[in-house]
Amino acid sequence: MAFRKTSLVAVKCASVNVRCFNVSSSHKSVAWWDGVEMGPPDPILGVTDAFKKDTNPKKMNLGVGAYRGNDGKPYVLEAVTKAEEQLLKKGLDKEYLGITGLPAFNKAAASLAFGTEGGLLESGRVTTVQSISGTGALRVGANFLKKFMPNAPIYQPLPTWGNHIPIFKHAGHDIQTYRYYDKSTCGFDAAGAMEDLKAIPEGSVVMLHACAHNPTGVDPQREYWKEMCSIIKSQRLFPFFDMAYQGFASGDLDKDAWAIRYFVEEGHNMAVSQSFAKNMGLYGERIGAFSLVCSNPDEAKRVESQLKIIIRPMYSNPPVHGARIVTEIMNTPELRTLWLKEMKGMADRIITMRLQLKSNLAKEGSQRNWDHITDQIGMFCFTGLSPEQVDQLKDEFSVYLTRDGRISIAGLSSDNNAYLAHAMHSVTK
Repeated sequence: MAFRKTSLVAVKCASVNVRCFNVSSSHKSVAWWDGVEMGPPDPILGVTDAFKKDTNPKKMNLGVGAYRGNDGKPYVLEAVTKAEEQLLKKGLDKEYLGITGLPAFNKAAASLAFGTEGGLLESGRVTTVQSISGTGALRVGANFLKKFMPNAPIYQPLPTWGNHIPIFKHAGHDIQTYRYYDKSTCGFDAAGAMEDLKAIPEGSVVMLHACAHNPTGVDPQREYWKEMCSIIKSQRLFPFFDMAYQGFASGDLDKDAWAIRYFVEEGHNMAVSQSFAKNMGLYGERIGAFSLVCSNPDEAKRVESQLKIIIRPMYSNPPVHGARIVTEIMNTPELRTLWLKEMKGMADRIITMRLQLKSNLAKEGSQRNWDHITDQIGMFCFTGLSPEQVDQLKDEFSVYLTRDGRISIAGLSSDNNAYLAHAMHSVTK
């Protein structure tokens, strides 16, 4: 007896009790993805979509994590423009980079993270590879850890950047958390963090934000960093630093990298991911780096060989243009000086907006303690607003932010700062 194709599919599906694709008898088309469910919307993109539809001329989008000038527009650094002009004059080709990226960029990125003092880079113990920005660096690191520390859980601060957990979950890791943010003070939960770190099993991985913690803007004071460093060492935990905001947080490259360098001084081997999206404004160039501090040069060479094996089937090799821009800026004294000035200017504008917001809230007559606005650092501020208050800001004032109360300070300007303060006071008084 002859069966139609659809009948055979149906019989086979029924026999193994699975949901199969649908075959149309009239058009002979196959619905391969009939069983694919609709994914949840991205919370930040959802904020942006709602903002675009709003017709209020005073509307504010405080959800996007990209720097804006005081005019509210994207900011391209003059150092970047000049670097591109110099690169154009060189007439460089567009050939593939090697698997690990542009060597001169890797050297510059490692120098930026670890500094030039102490002899670490000269020791040959650090292996650095170019990555697809900070996200790519994290994913390369996650895959490496899964291959060579397959049973090690990854302990993330609570809360952490929204992409941290998916990156490590997709690499197959078990995700755990440790206390970090104190909602009652909008600051660092030092007691909770230390207690949790002491309870983490030996051989686990601890994710640390080097500076400008995302999403809270809350960084540990140096005395707490030292205590965390000691606990992590005594517990034999592996530190993984994510440094997406070096220089952008305080305006000082060395200050923002202090925790990483202190851990190195104290004898830690570690992983470090870097991004040049914020501190050079190279968001769309997707330029970053991943480094591992190893025990000796031989170990570093073996680690690099395994990183190549991980990268090759993932994206083969990284893009060249962003790496050349960073290298040109870092290795040209005039451009480096200009970049440092512009970078500090961006950081100072963020700090100024924080000071103005706190001042404007006081002028509104707010009796709440808003010290955390200026105590926190970097692009983001955890305001302490409830989801209901966030909804009220949106509905009554056309102010858009994520429902956890996080605002991007980069969305503030001298023109709209007072309006935000008025709105925040109105929903919290």
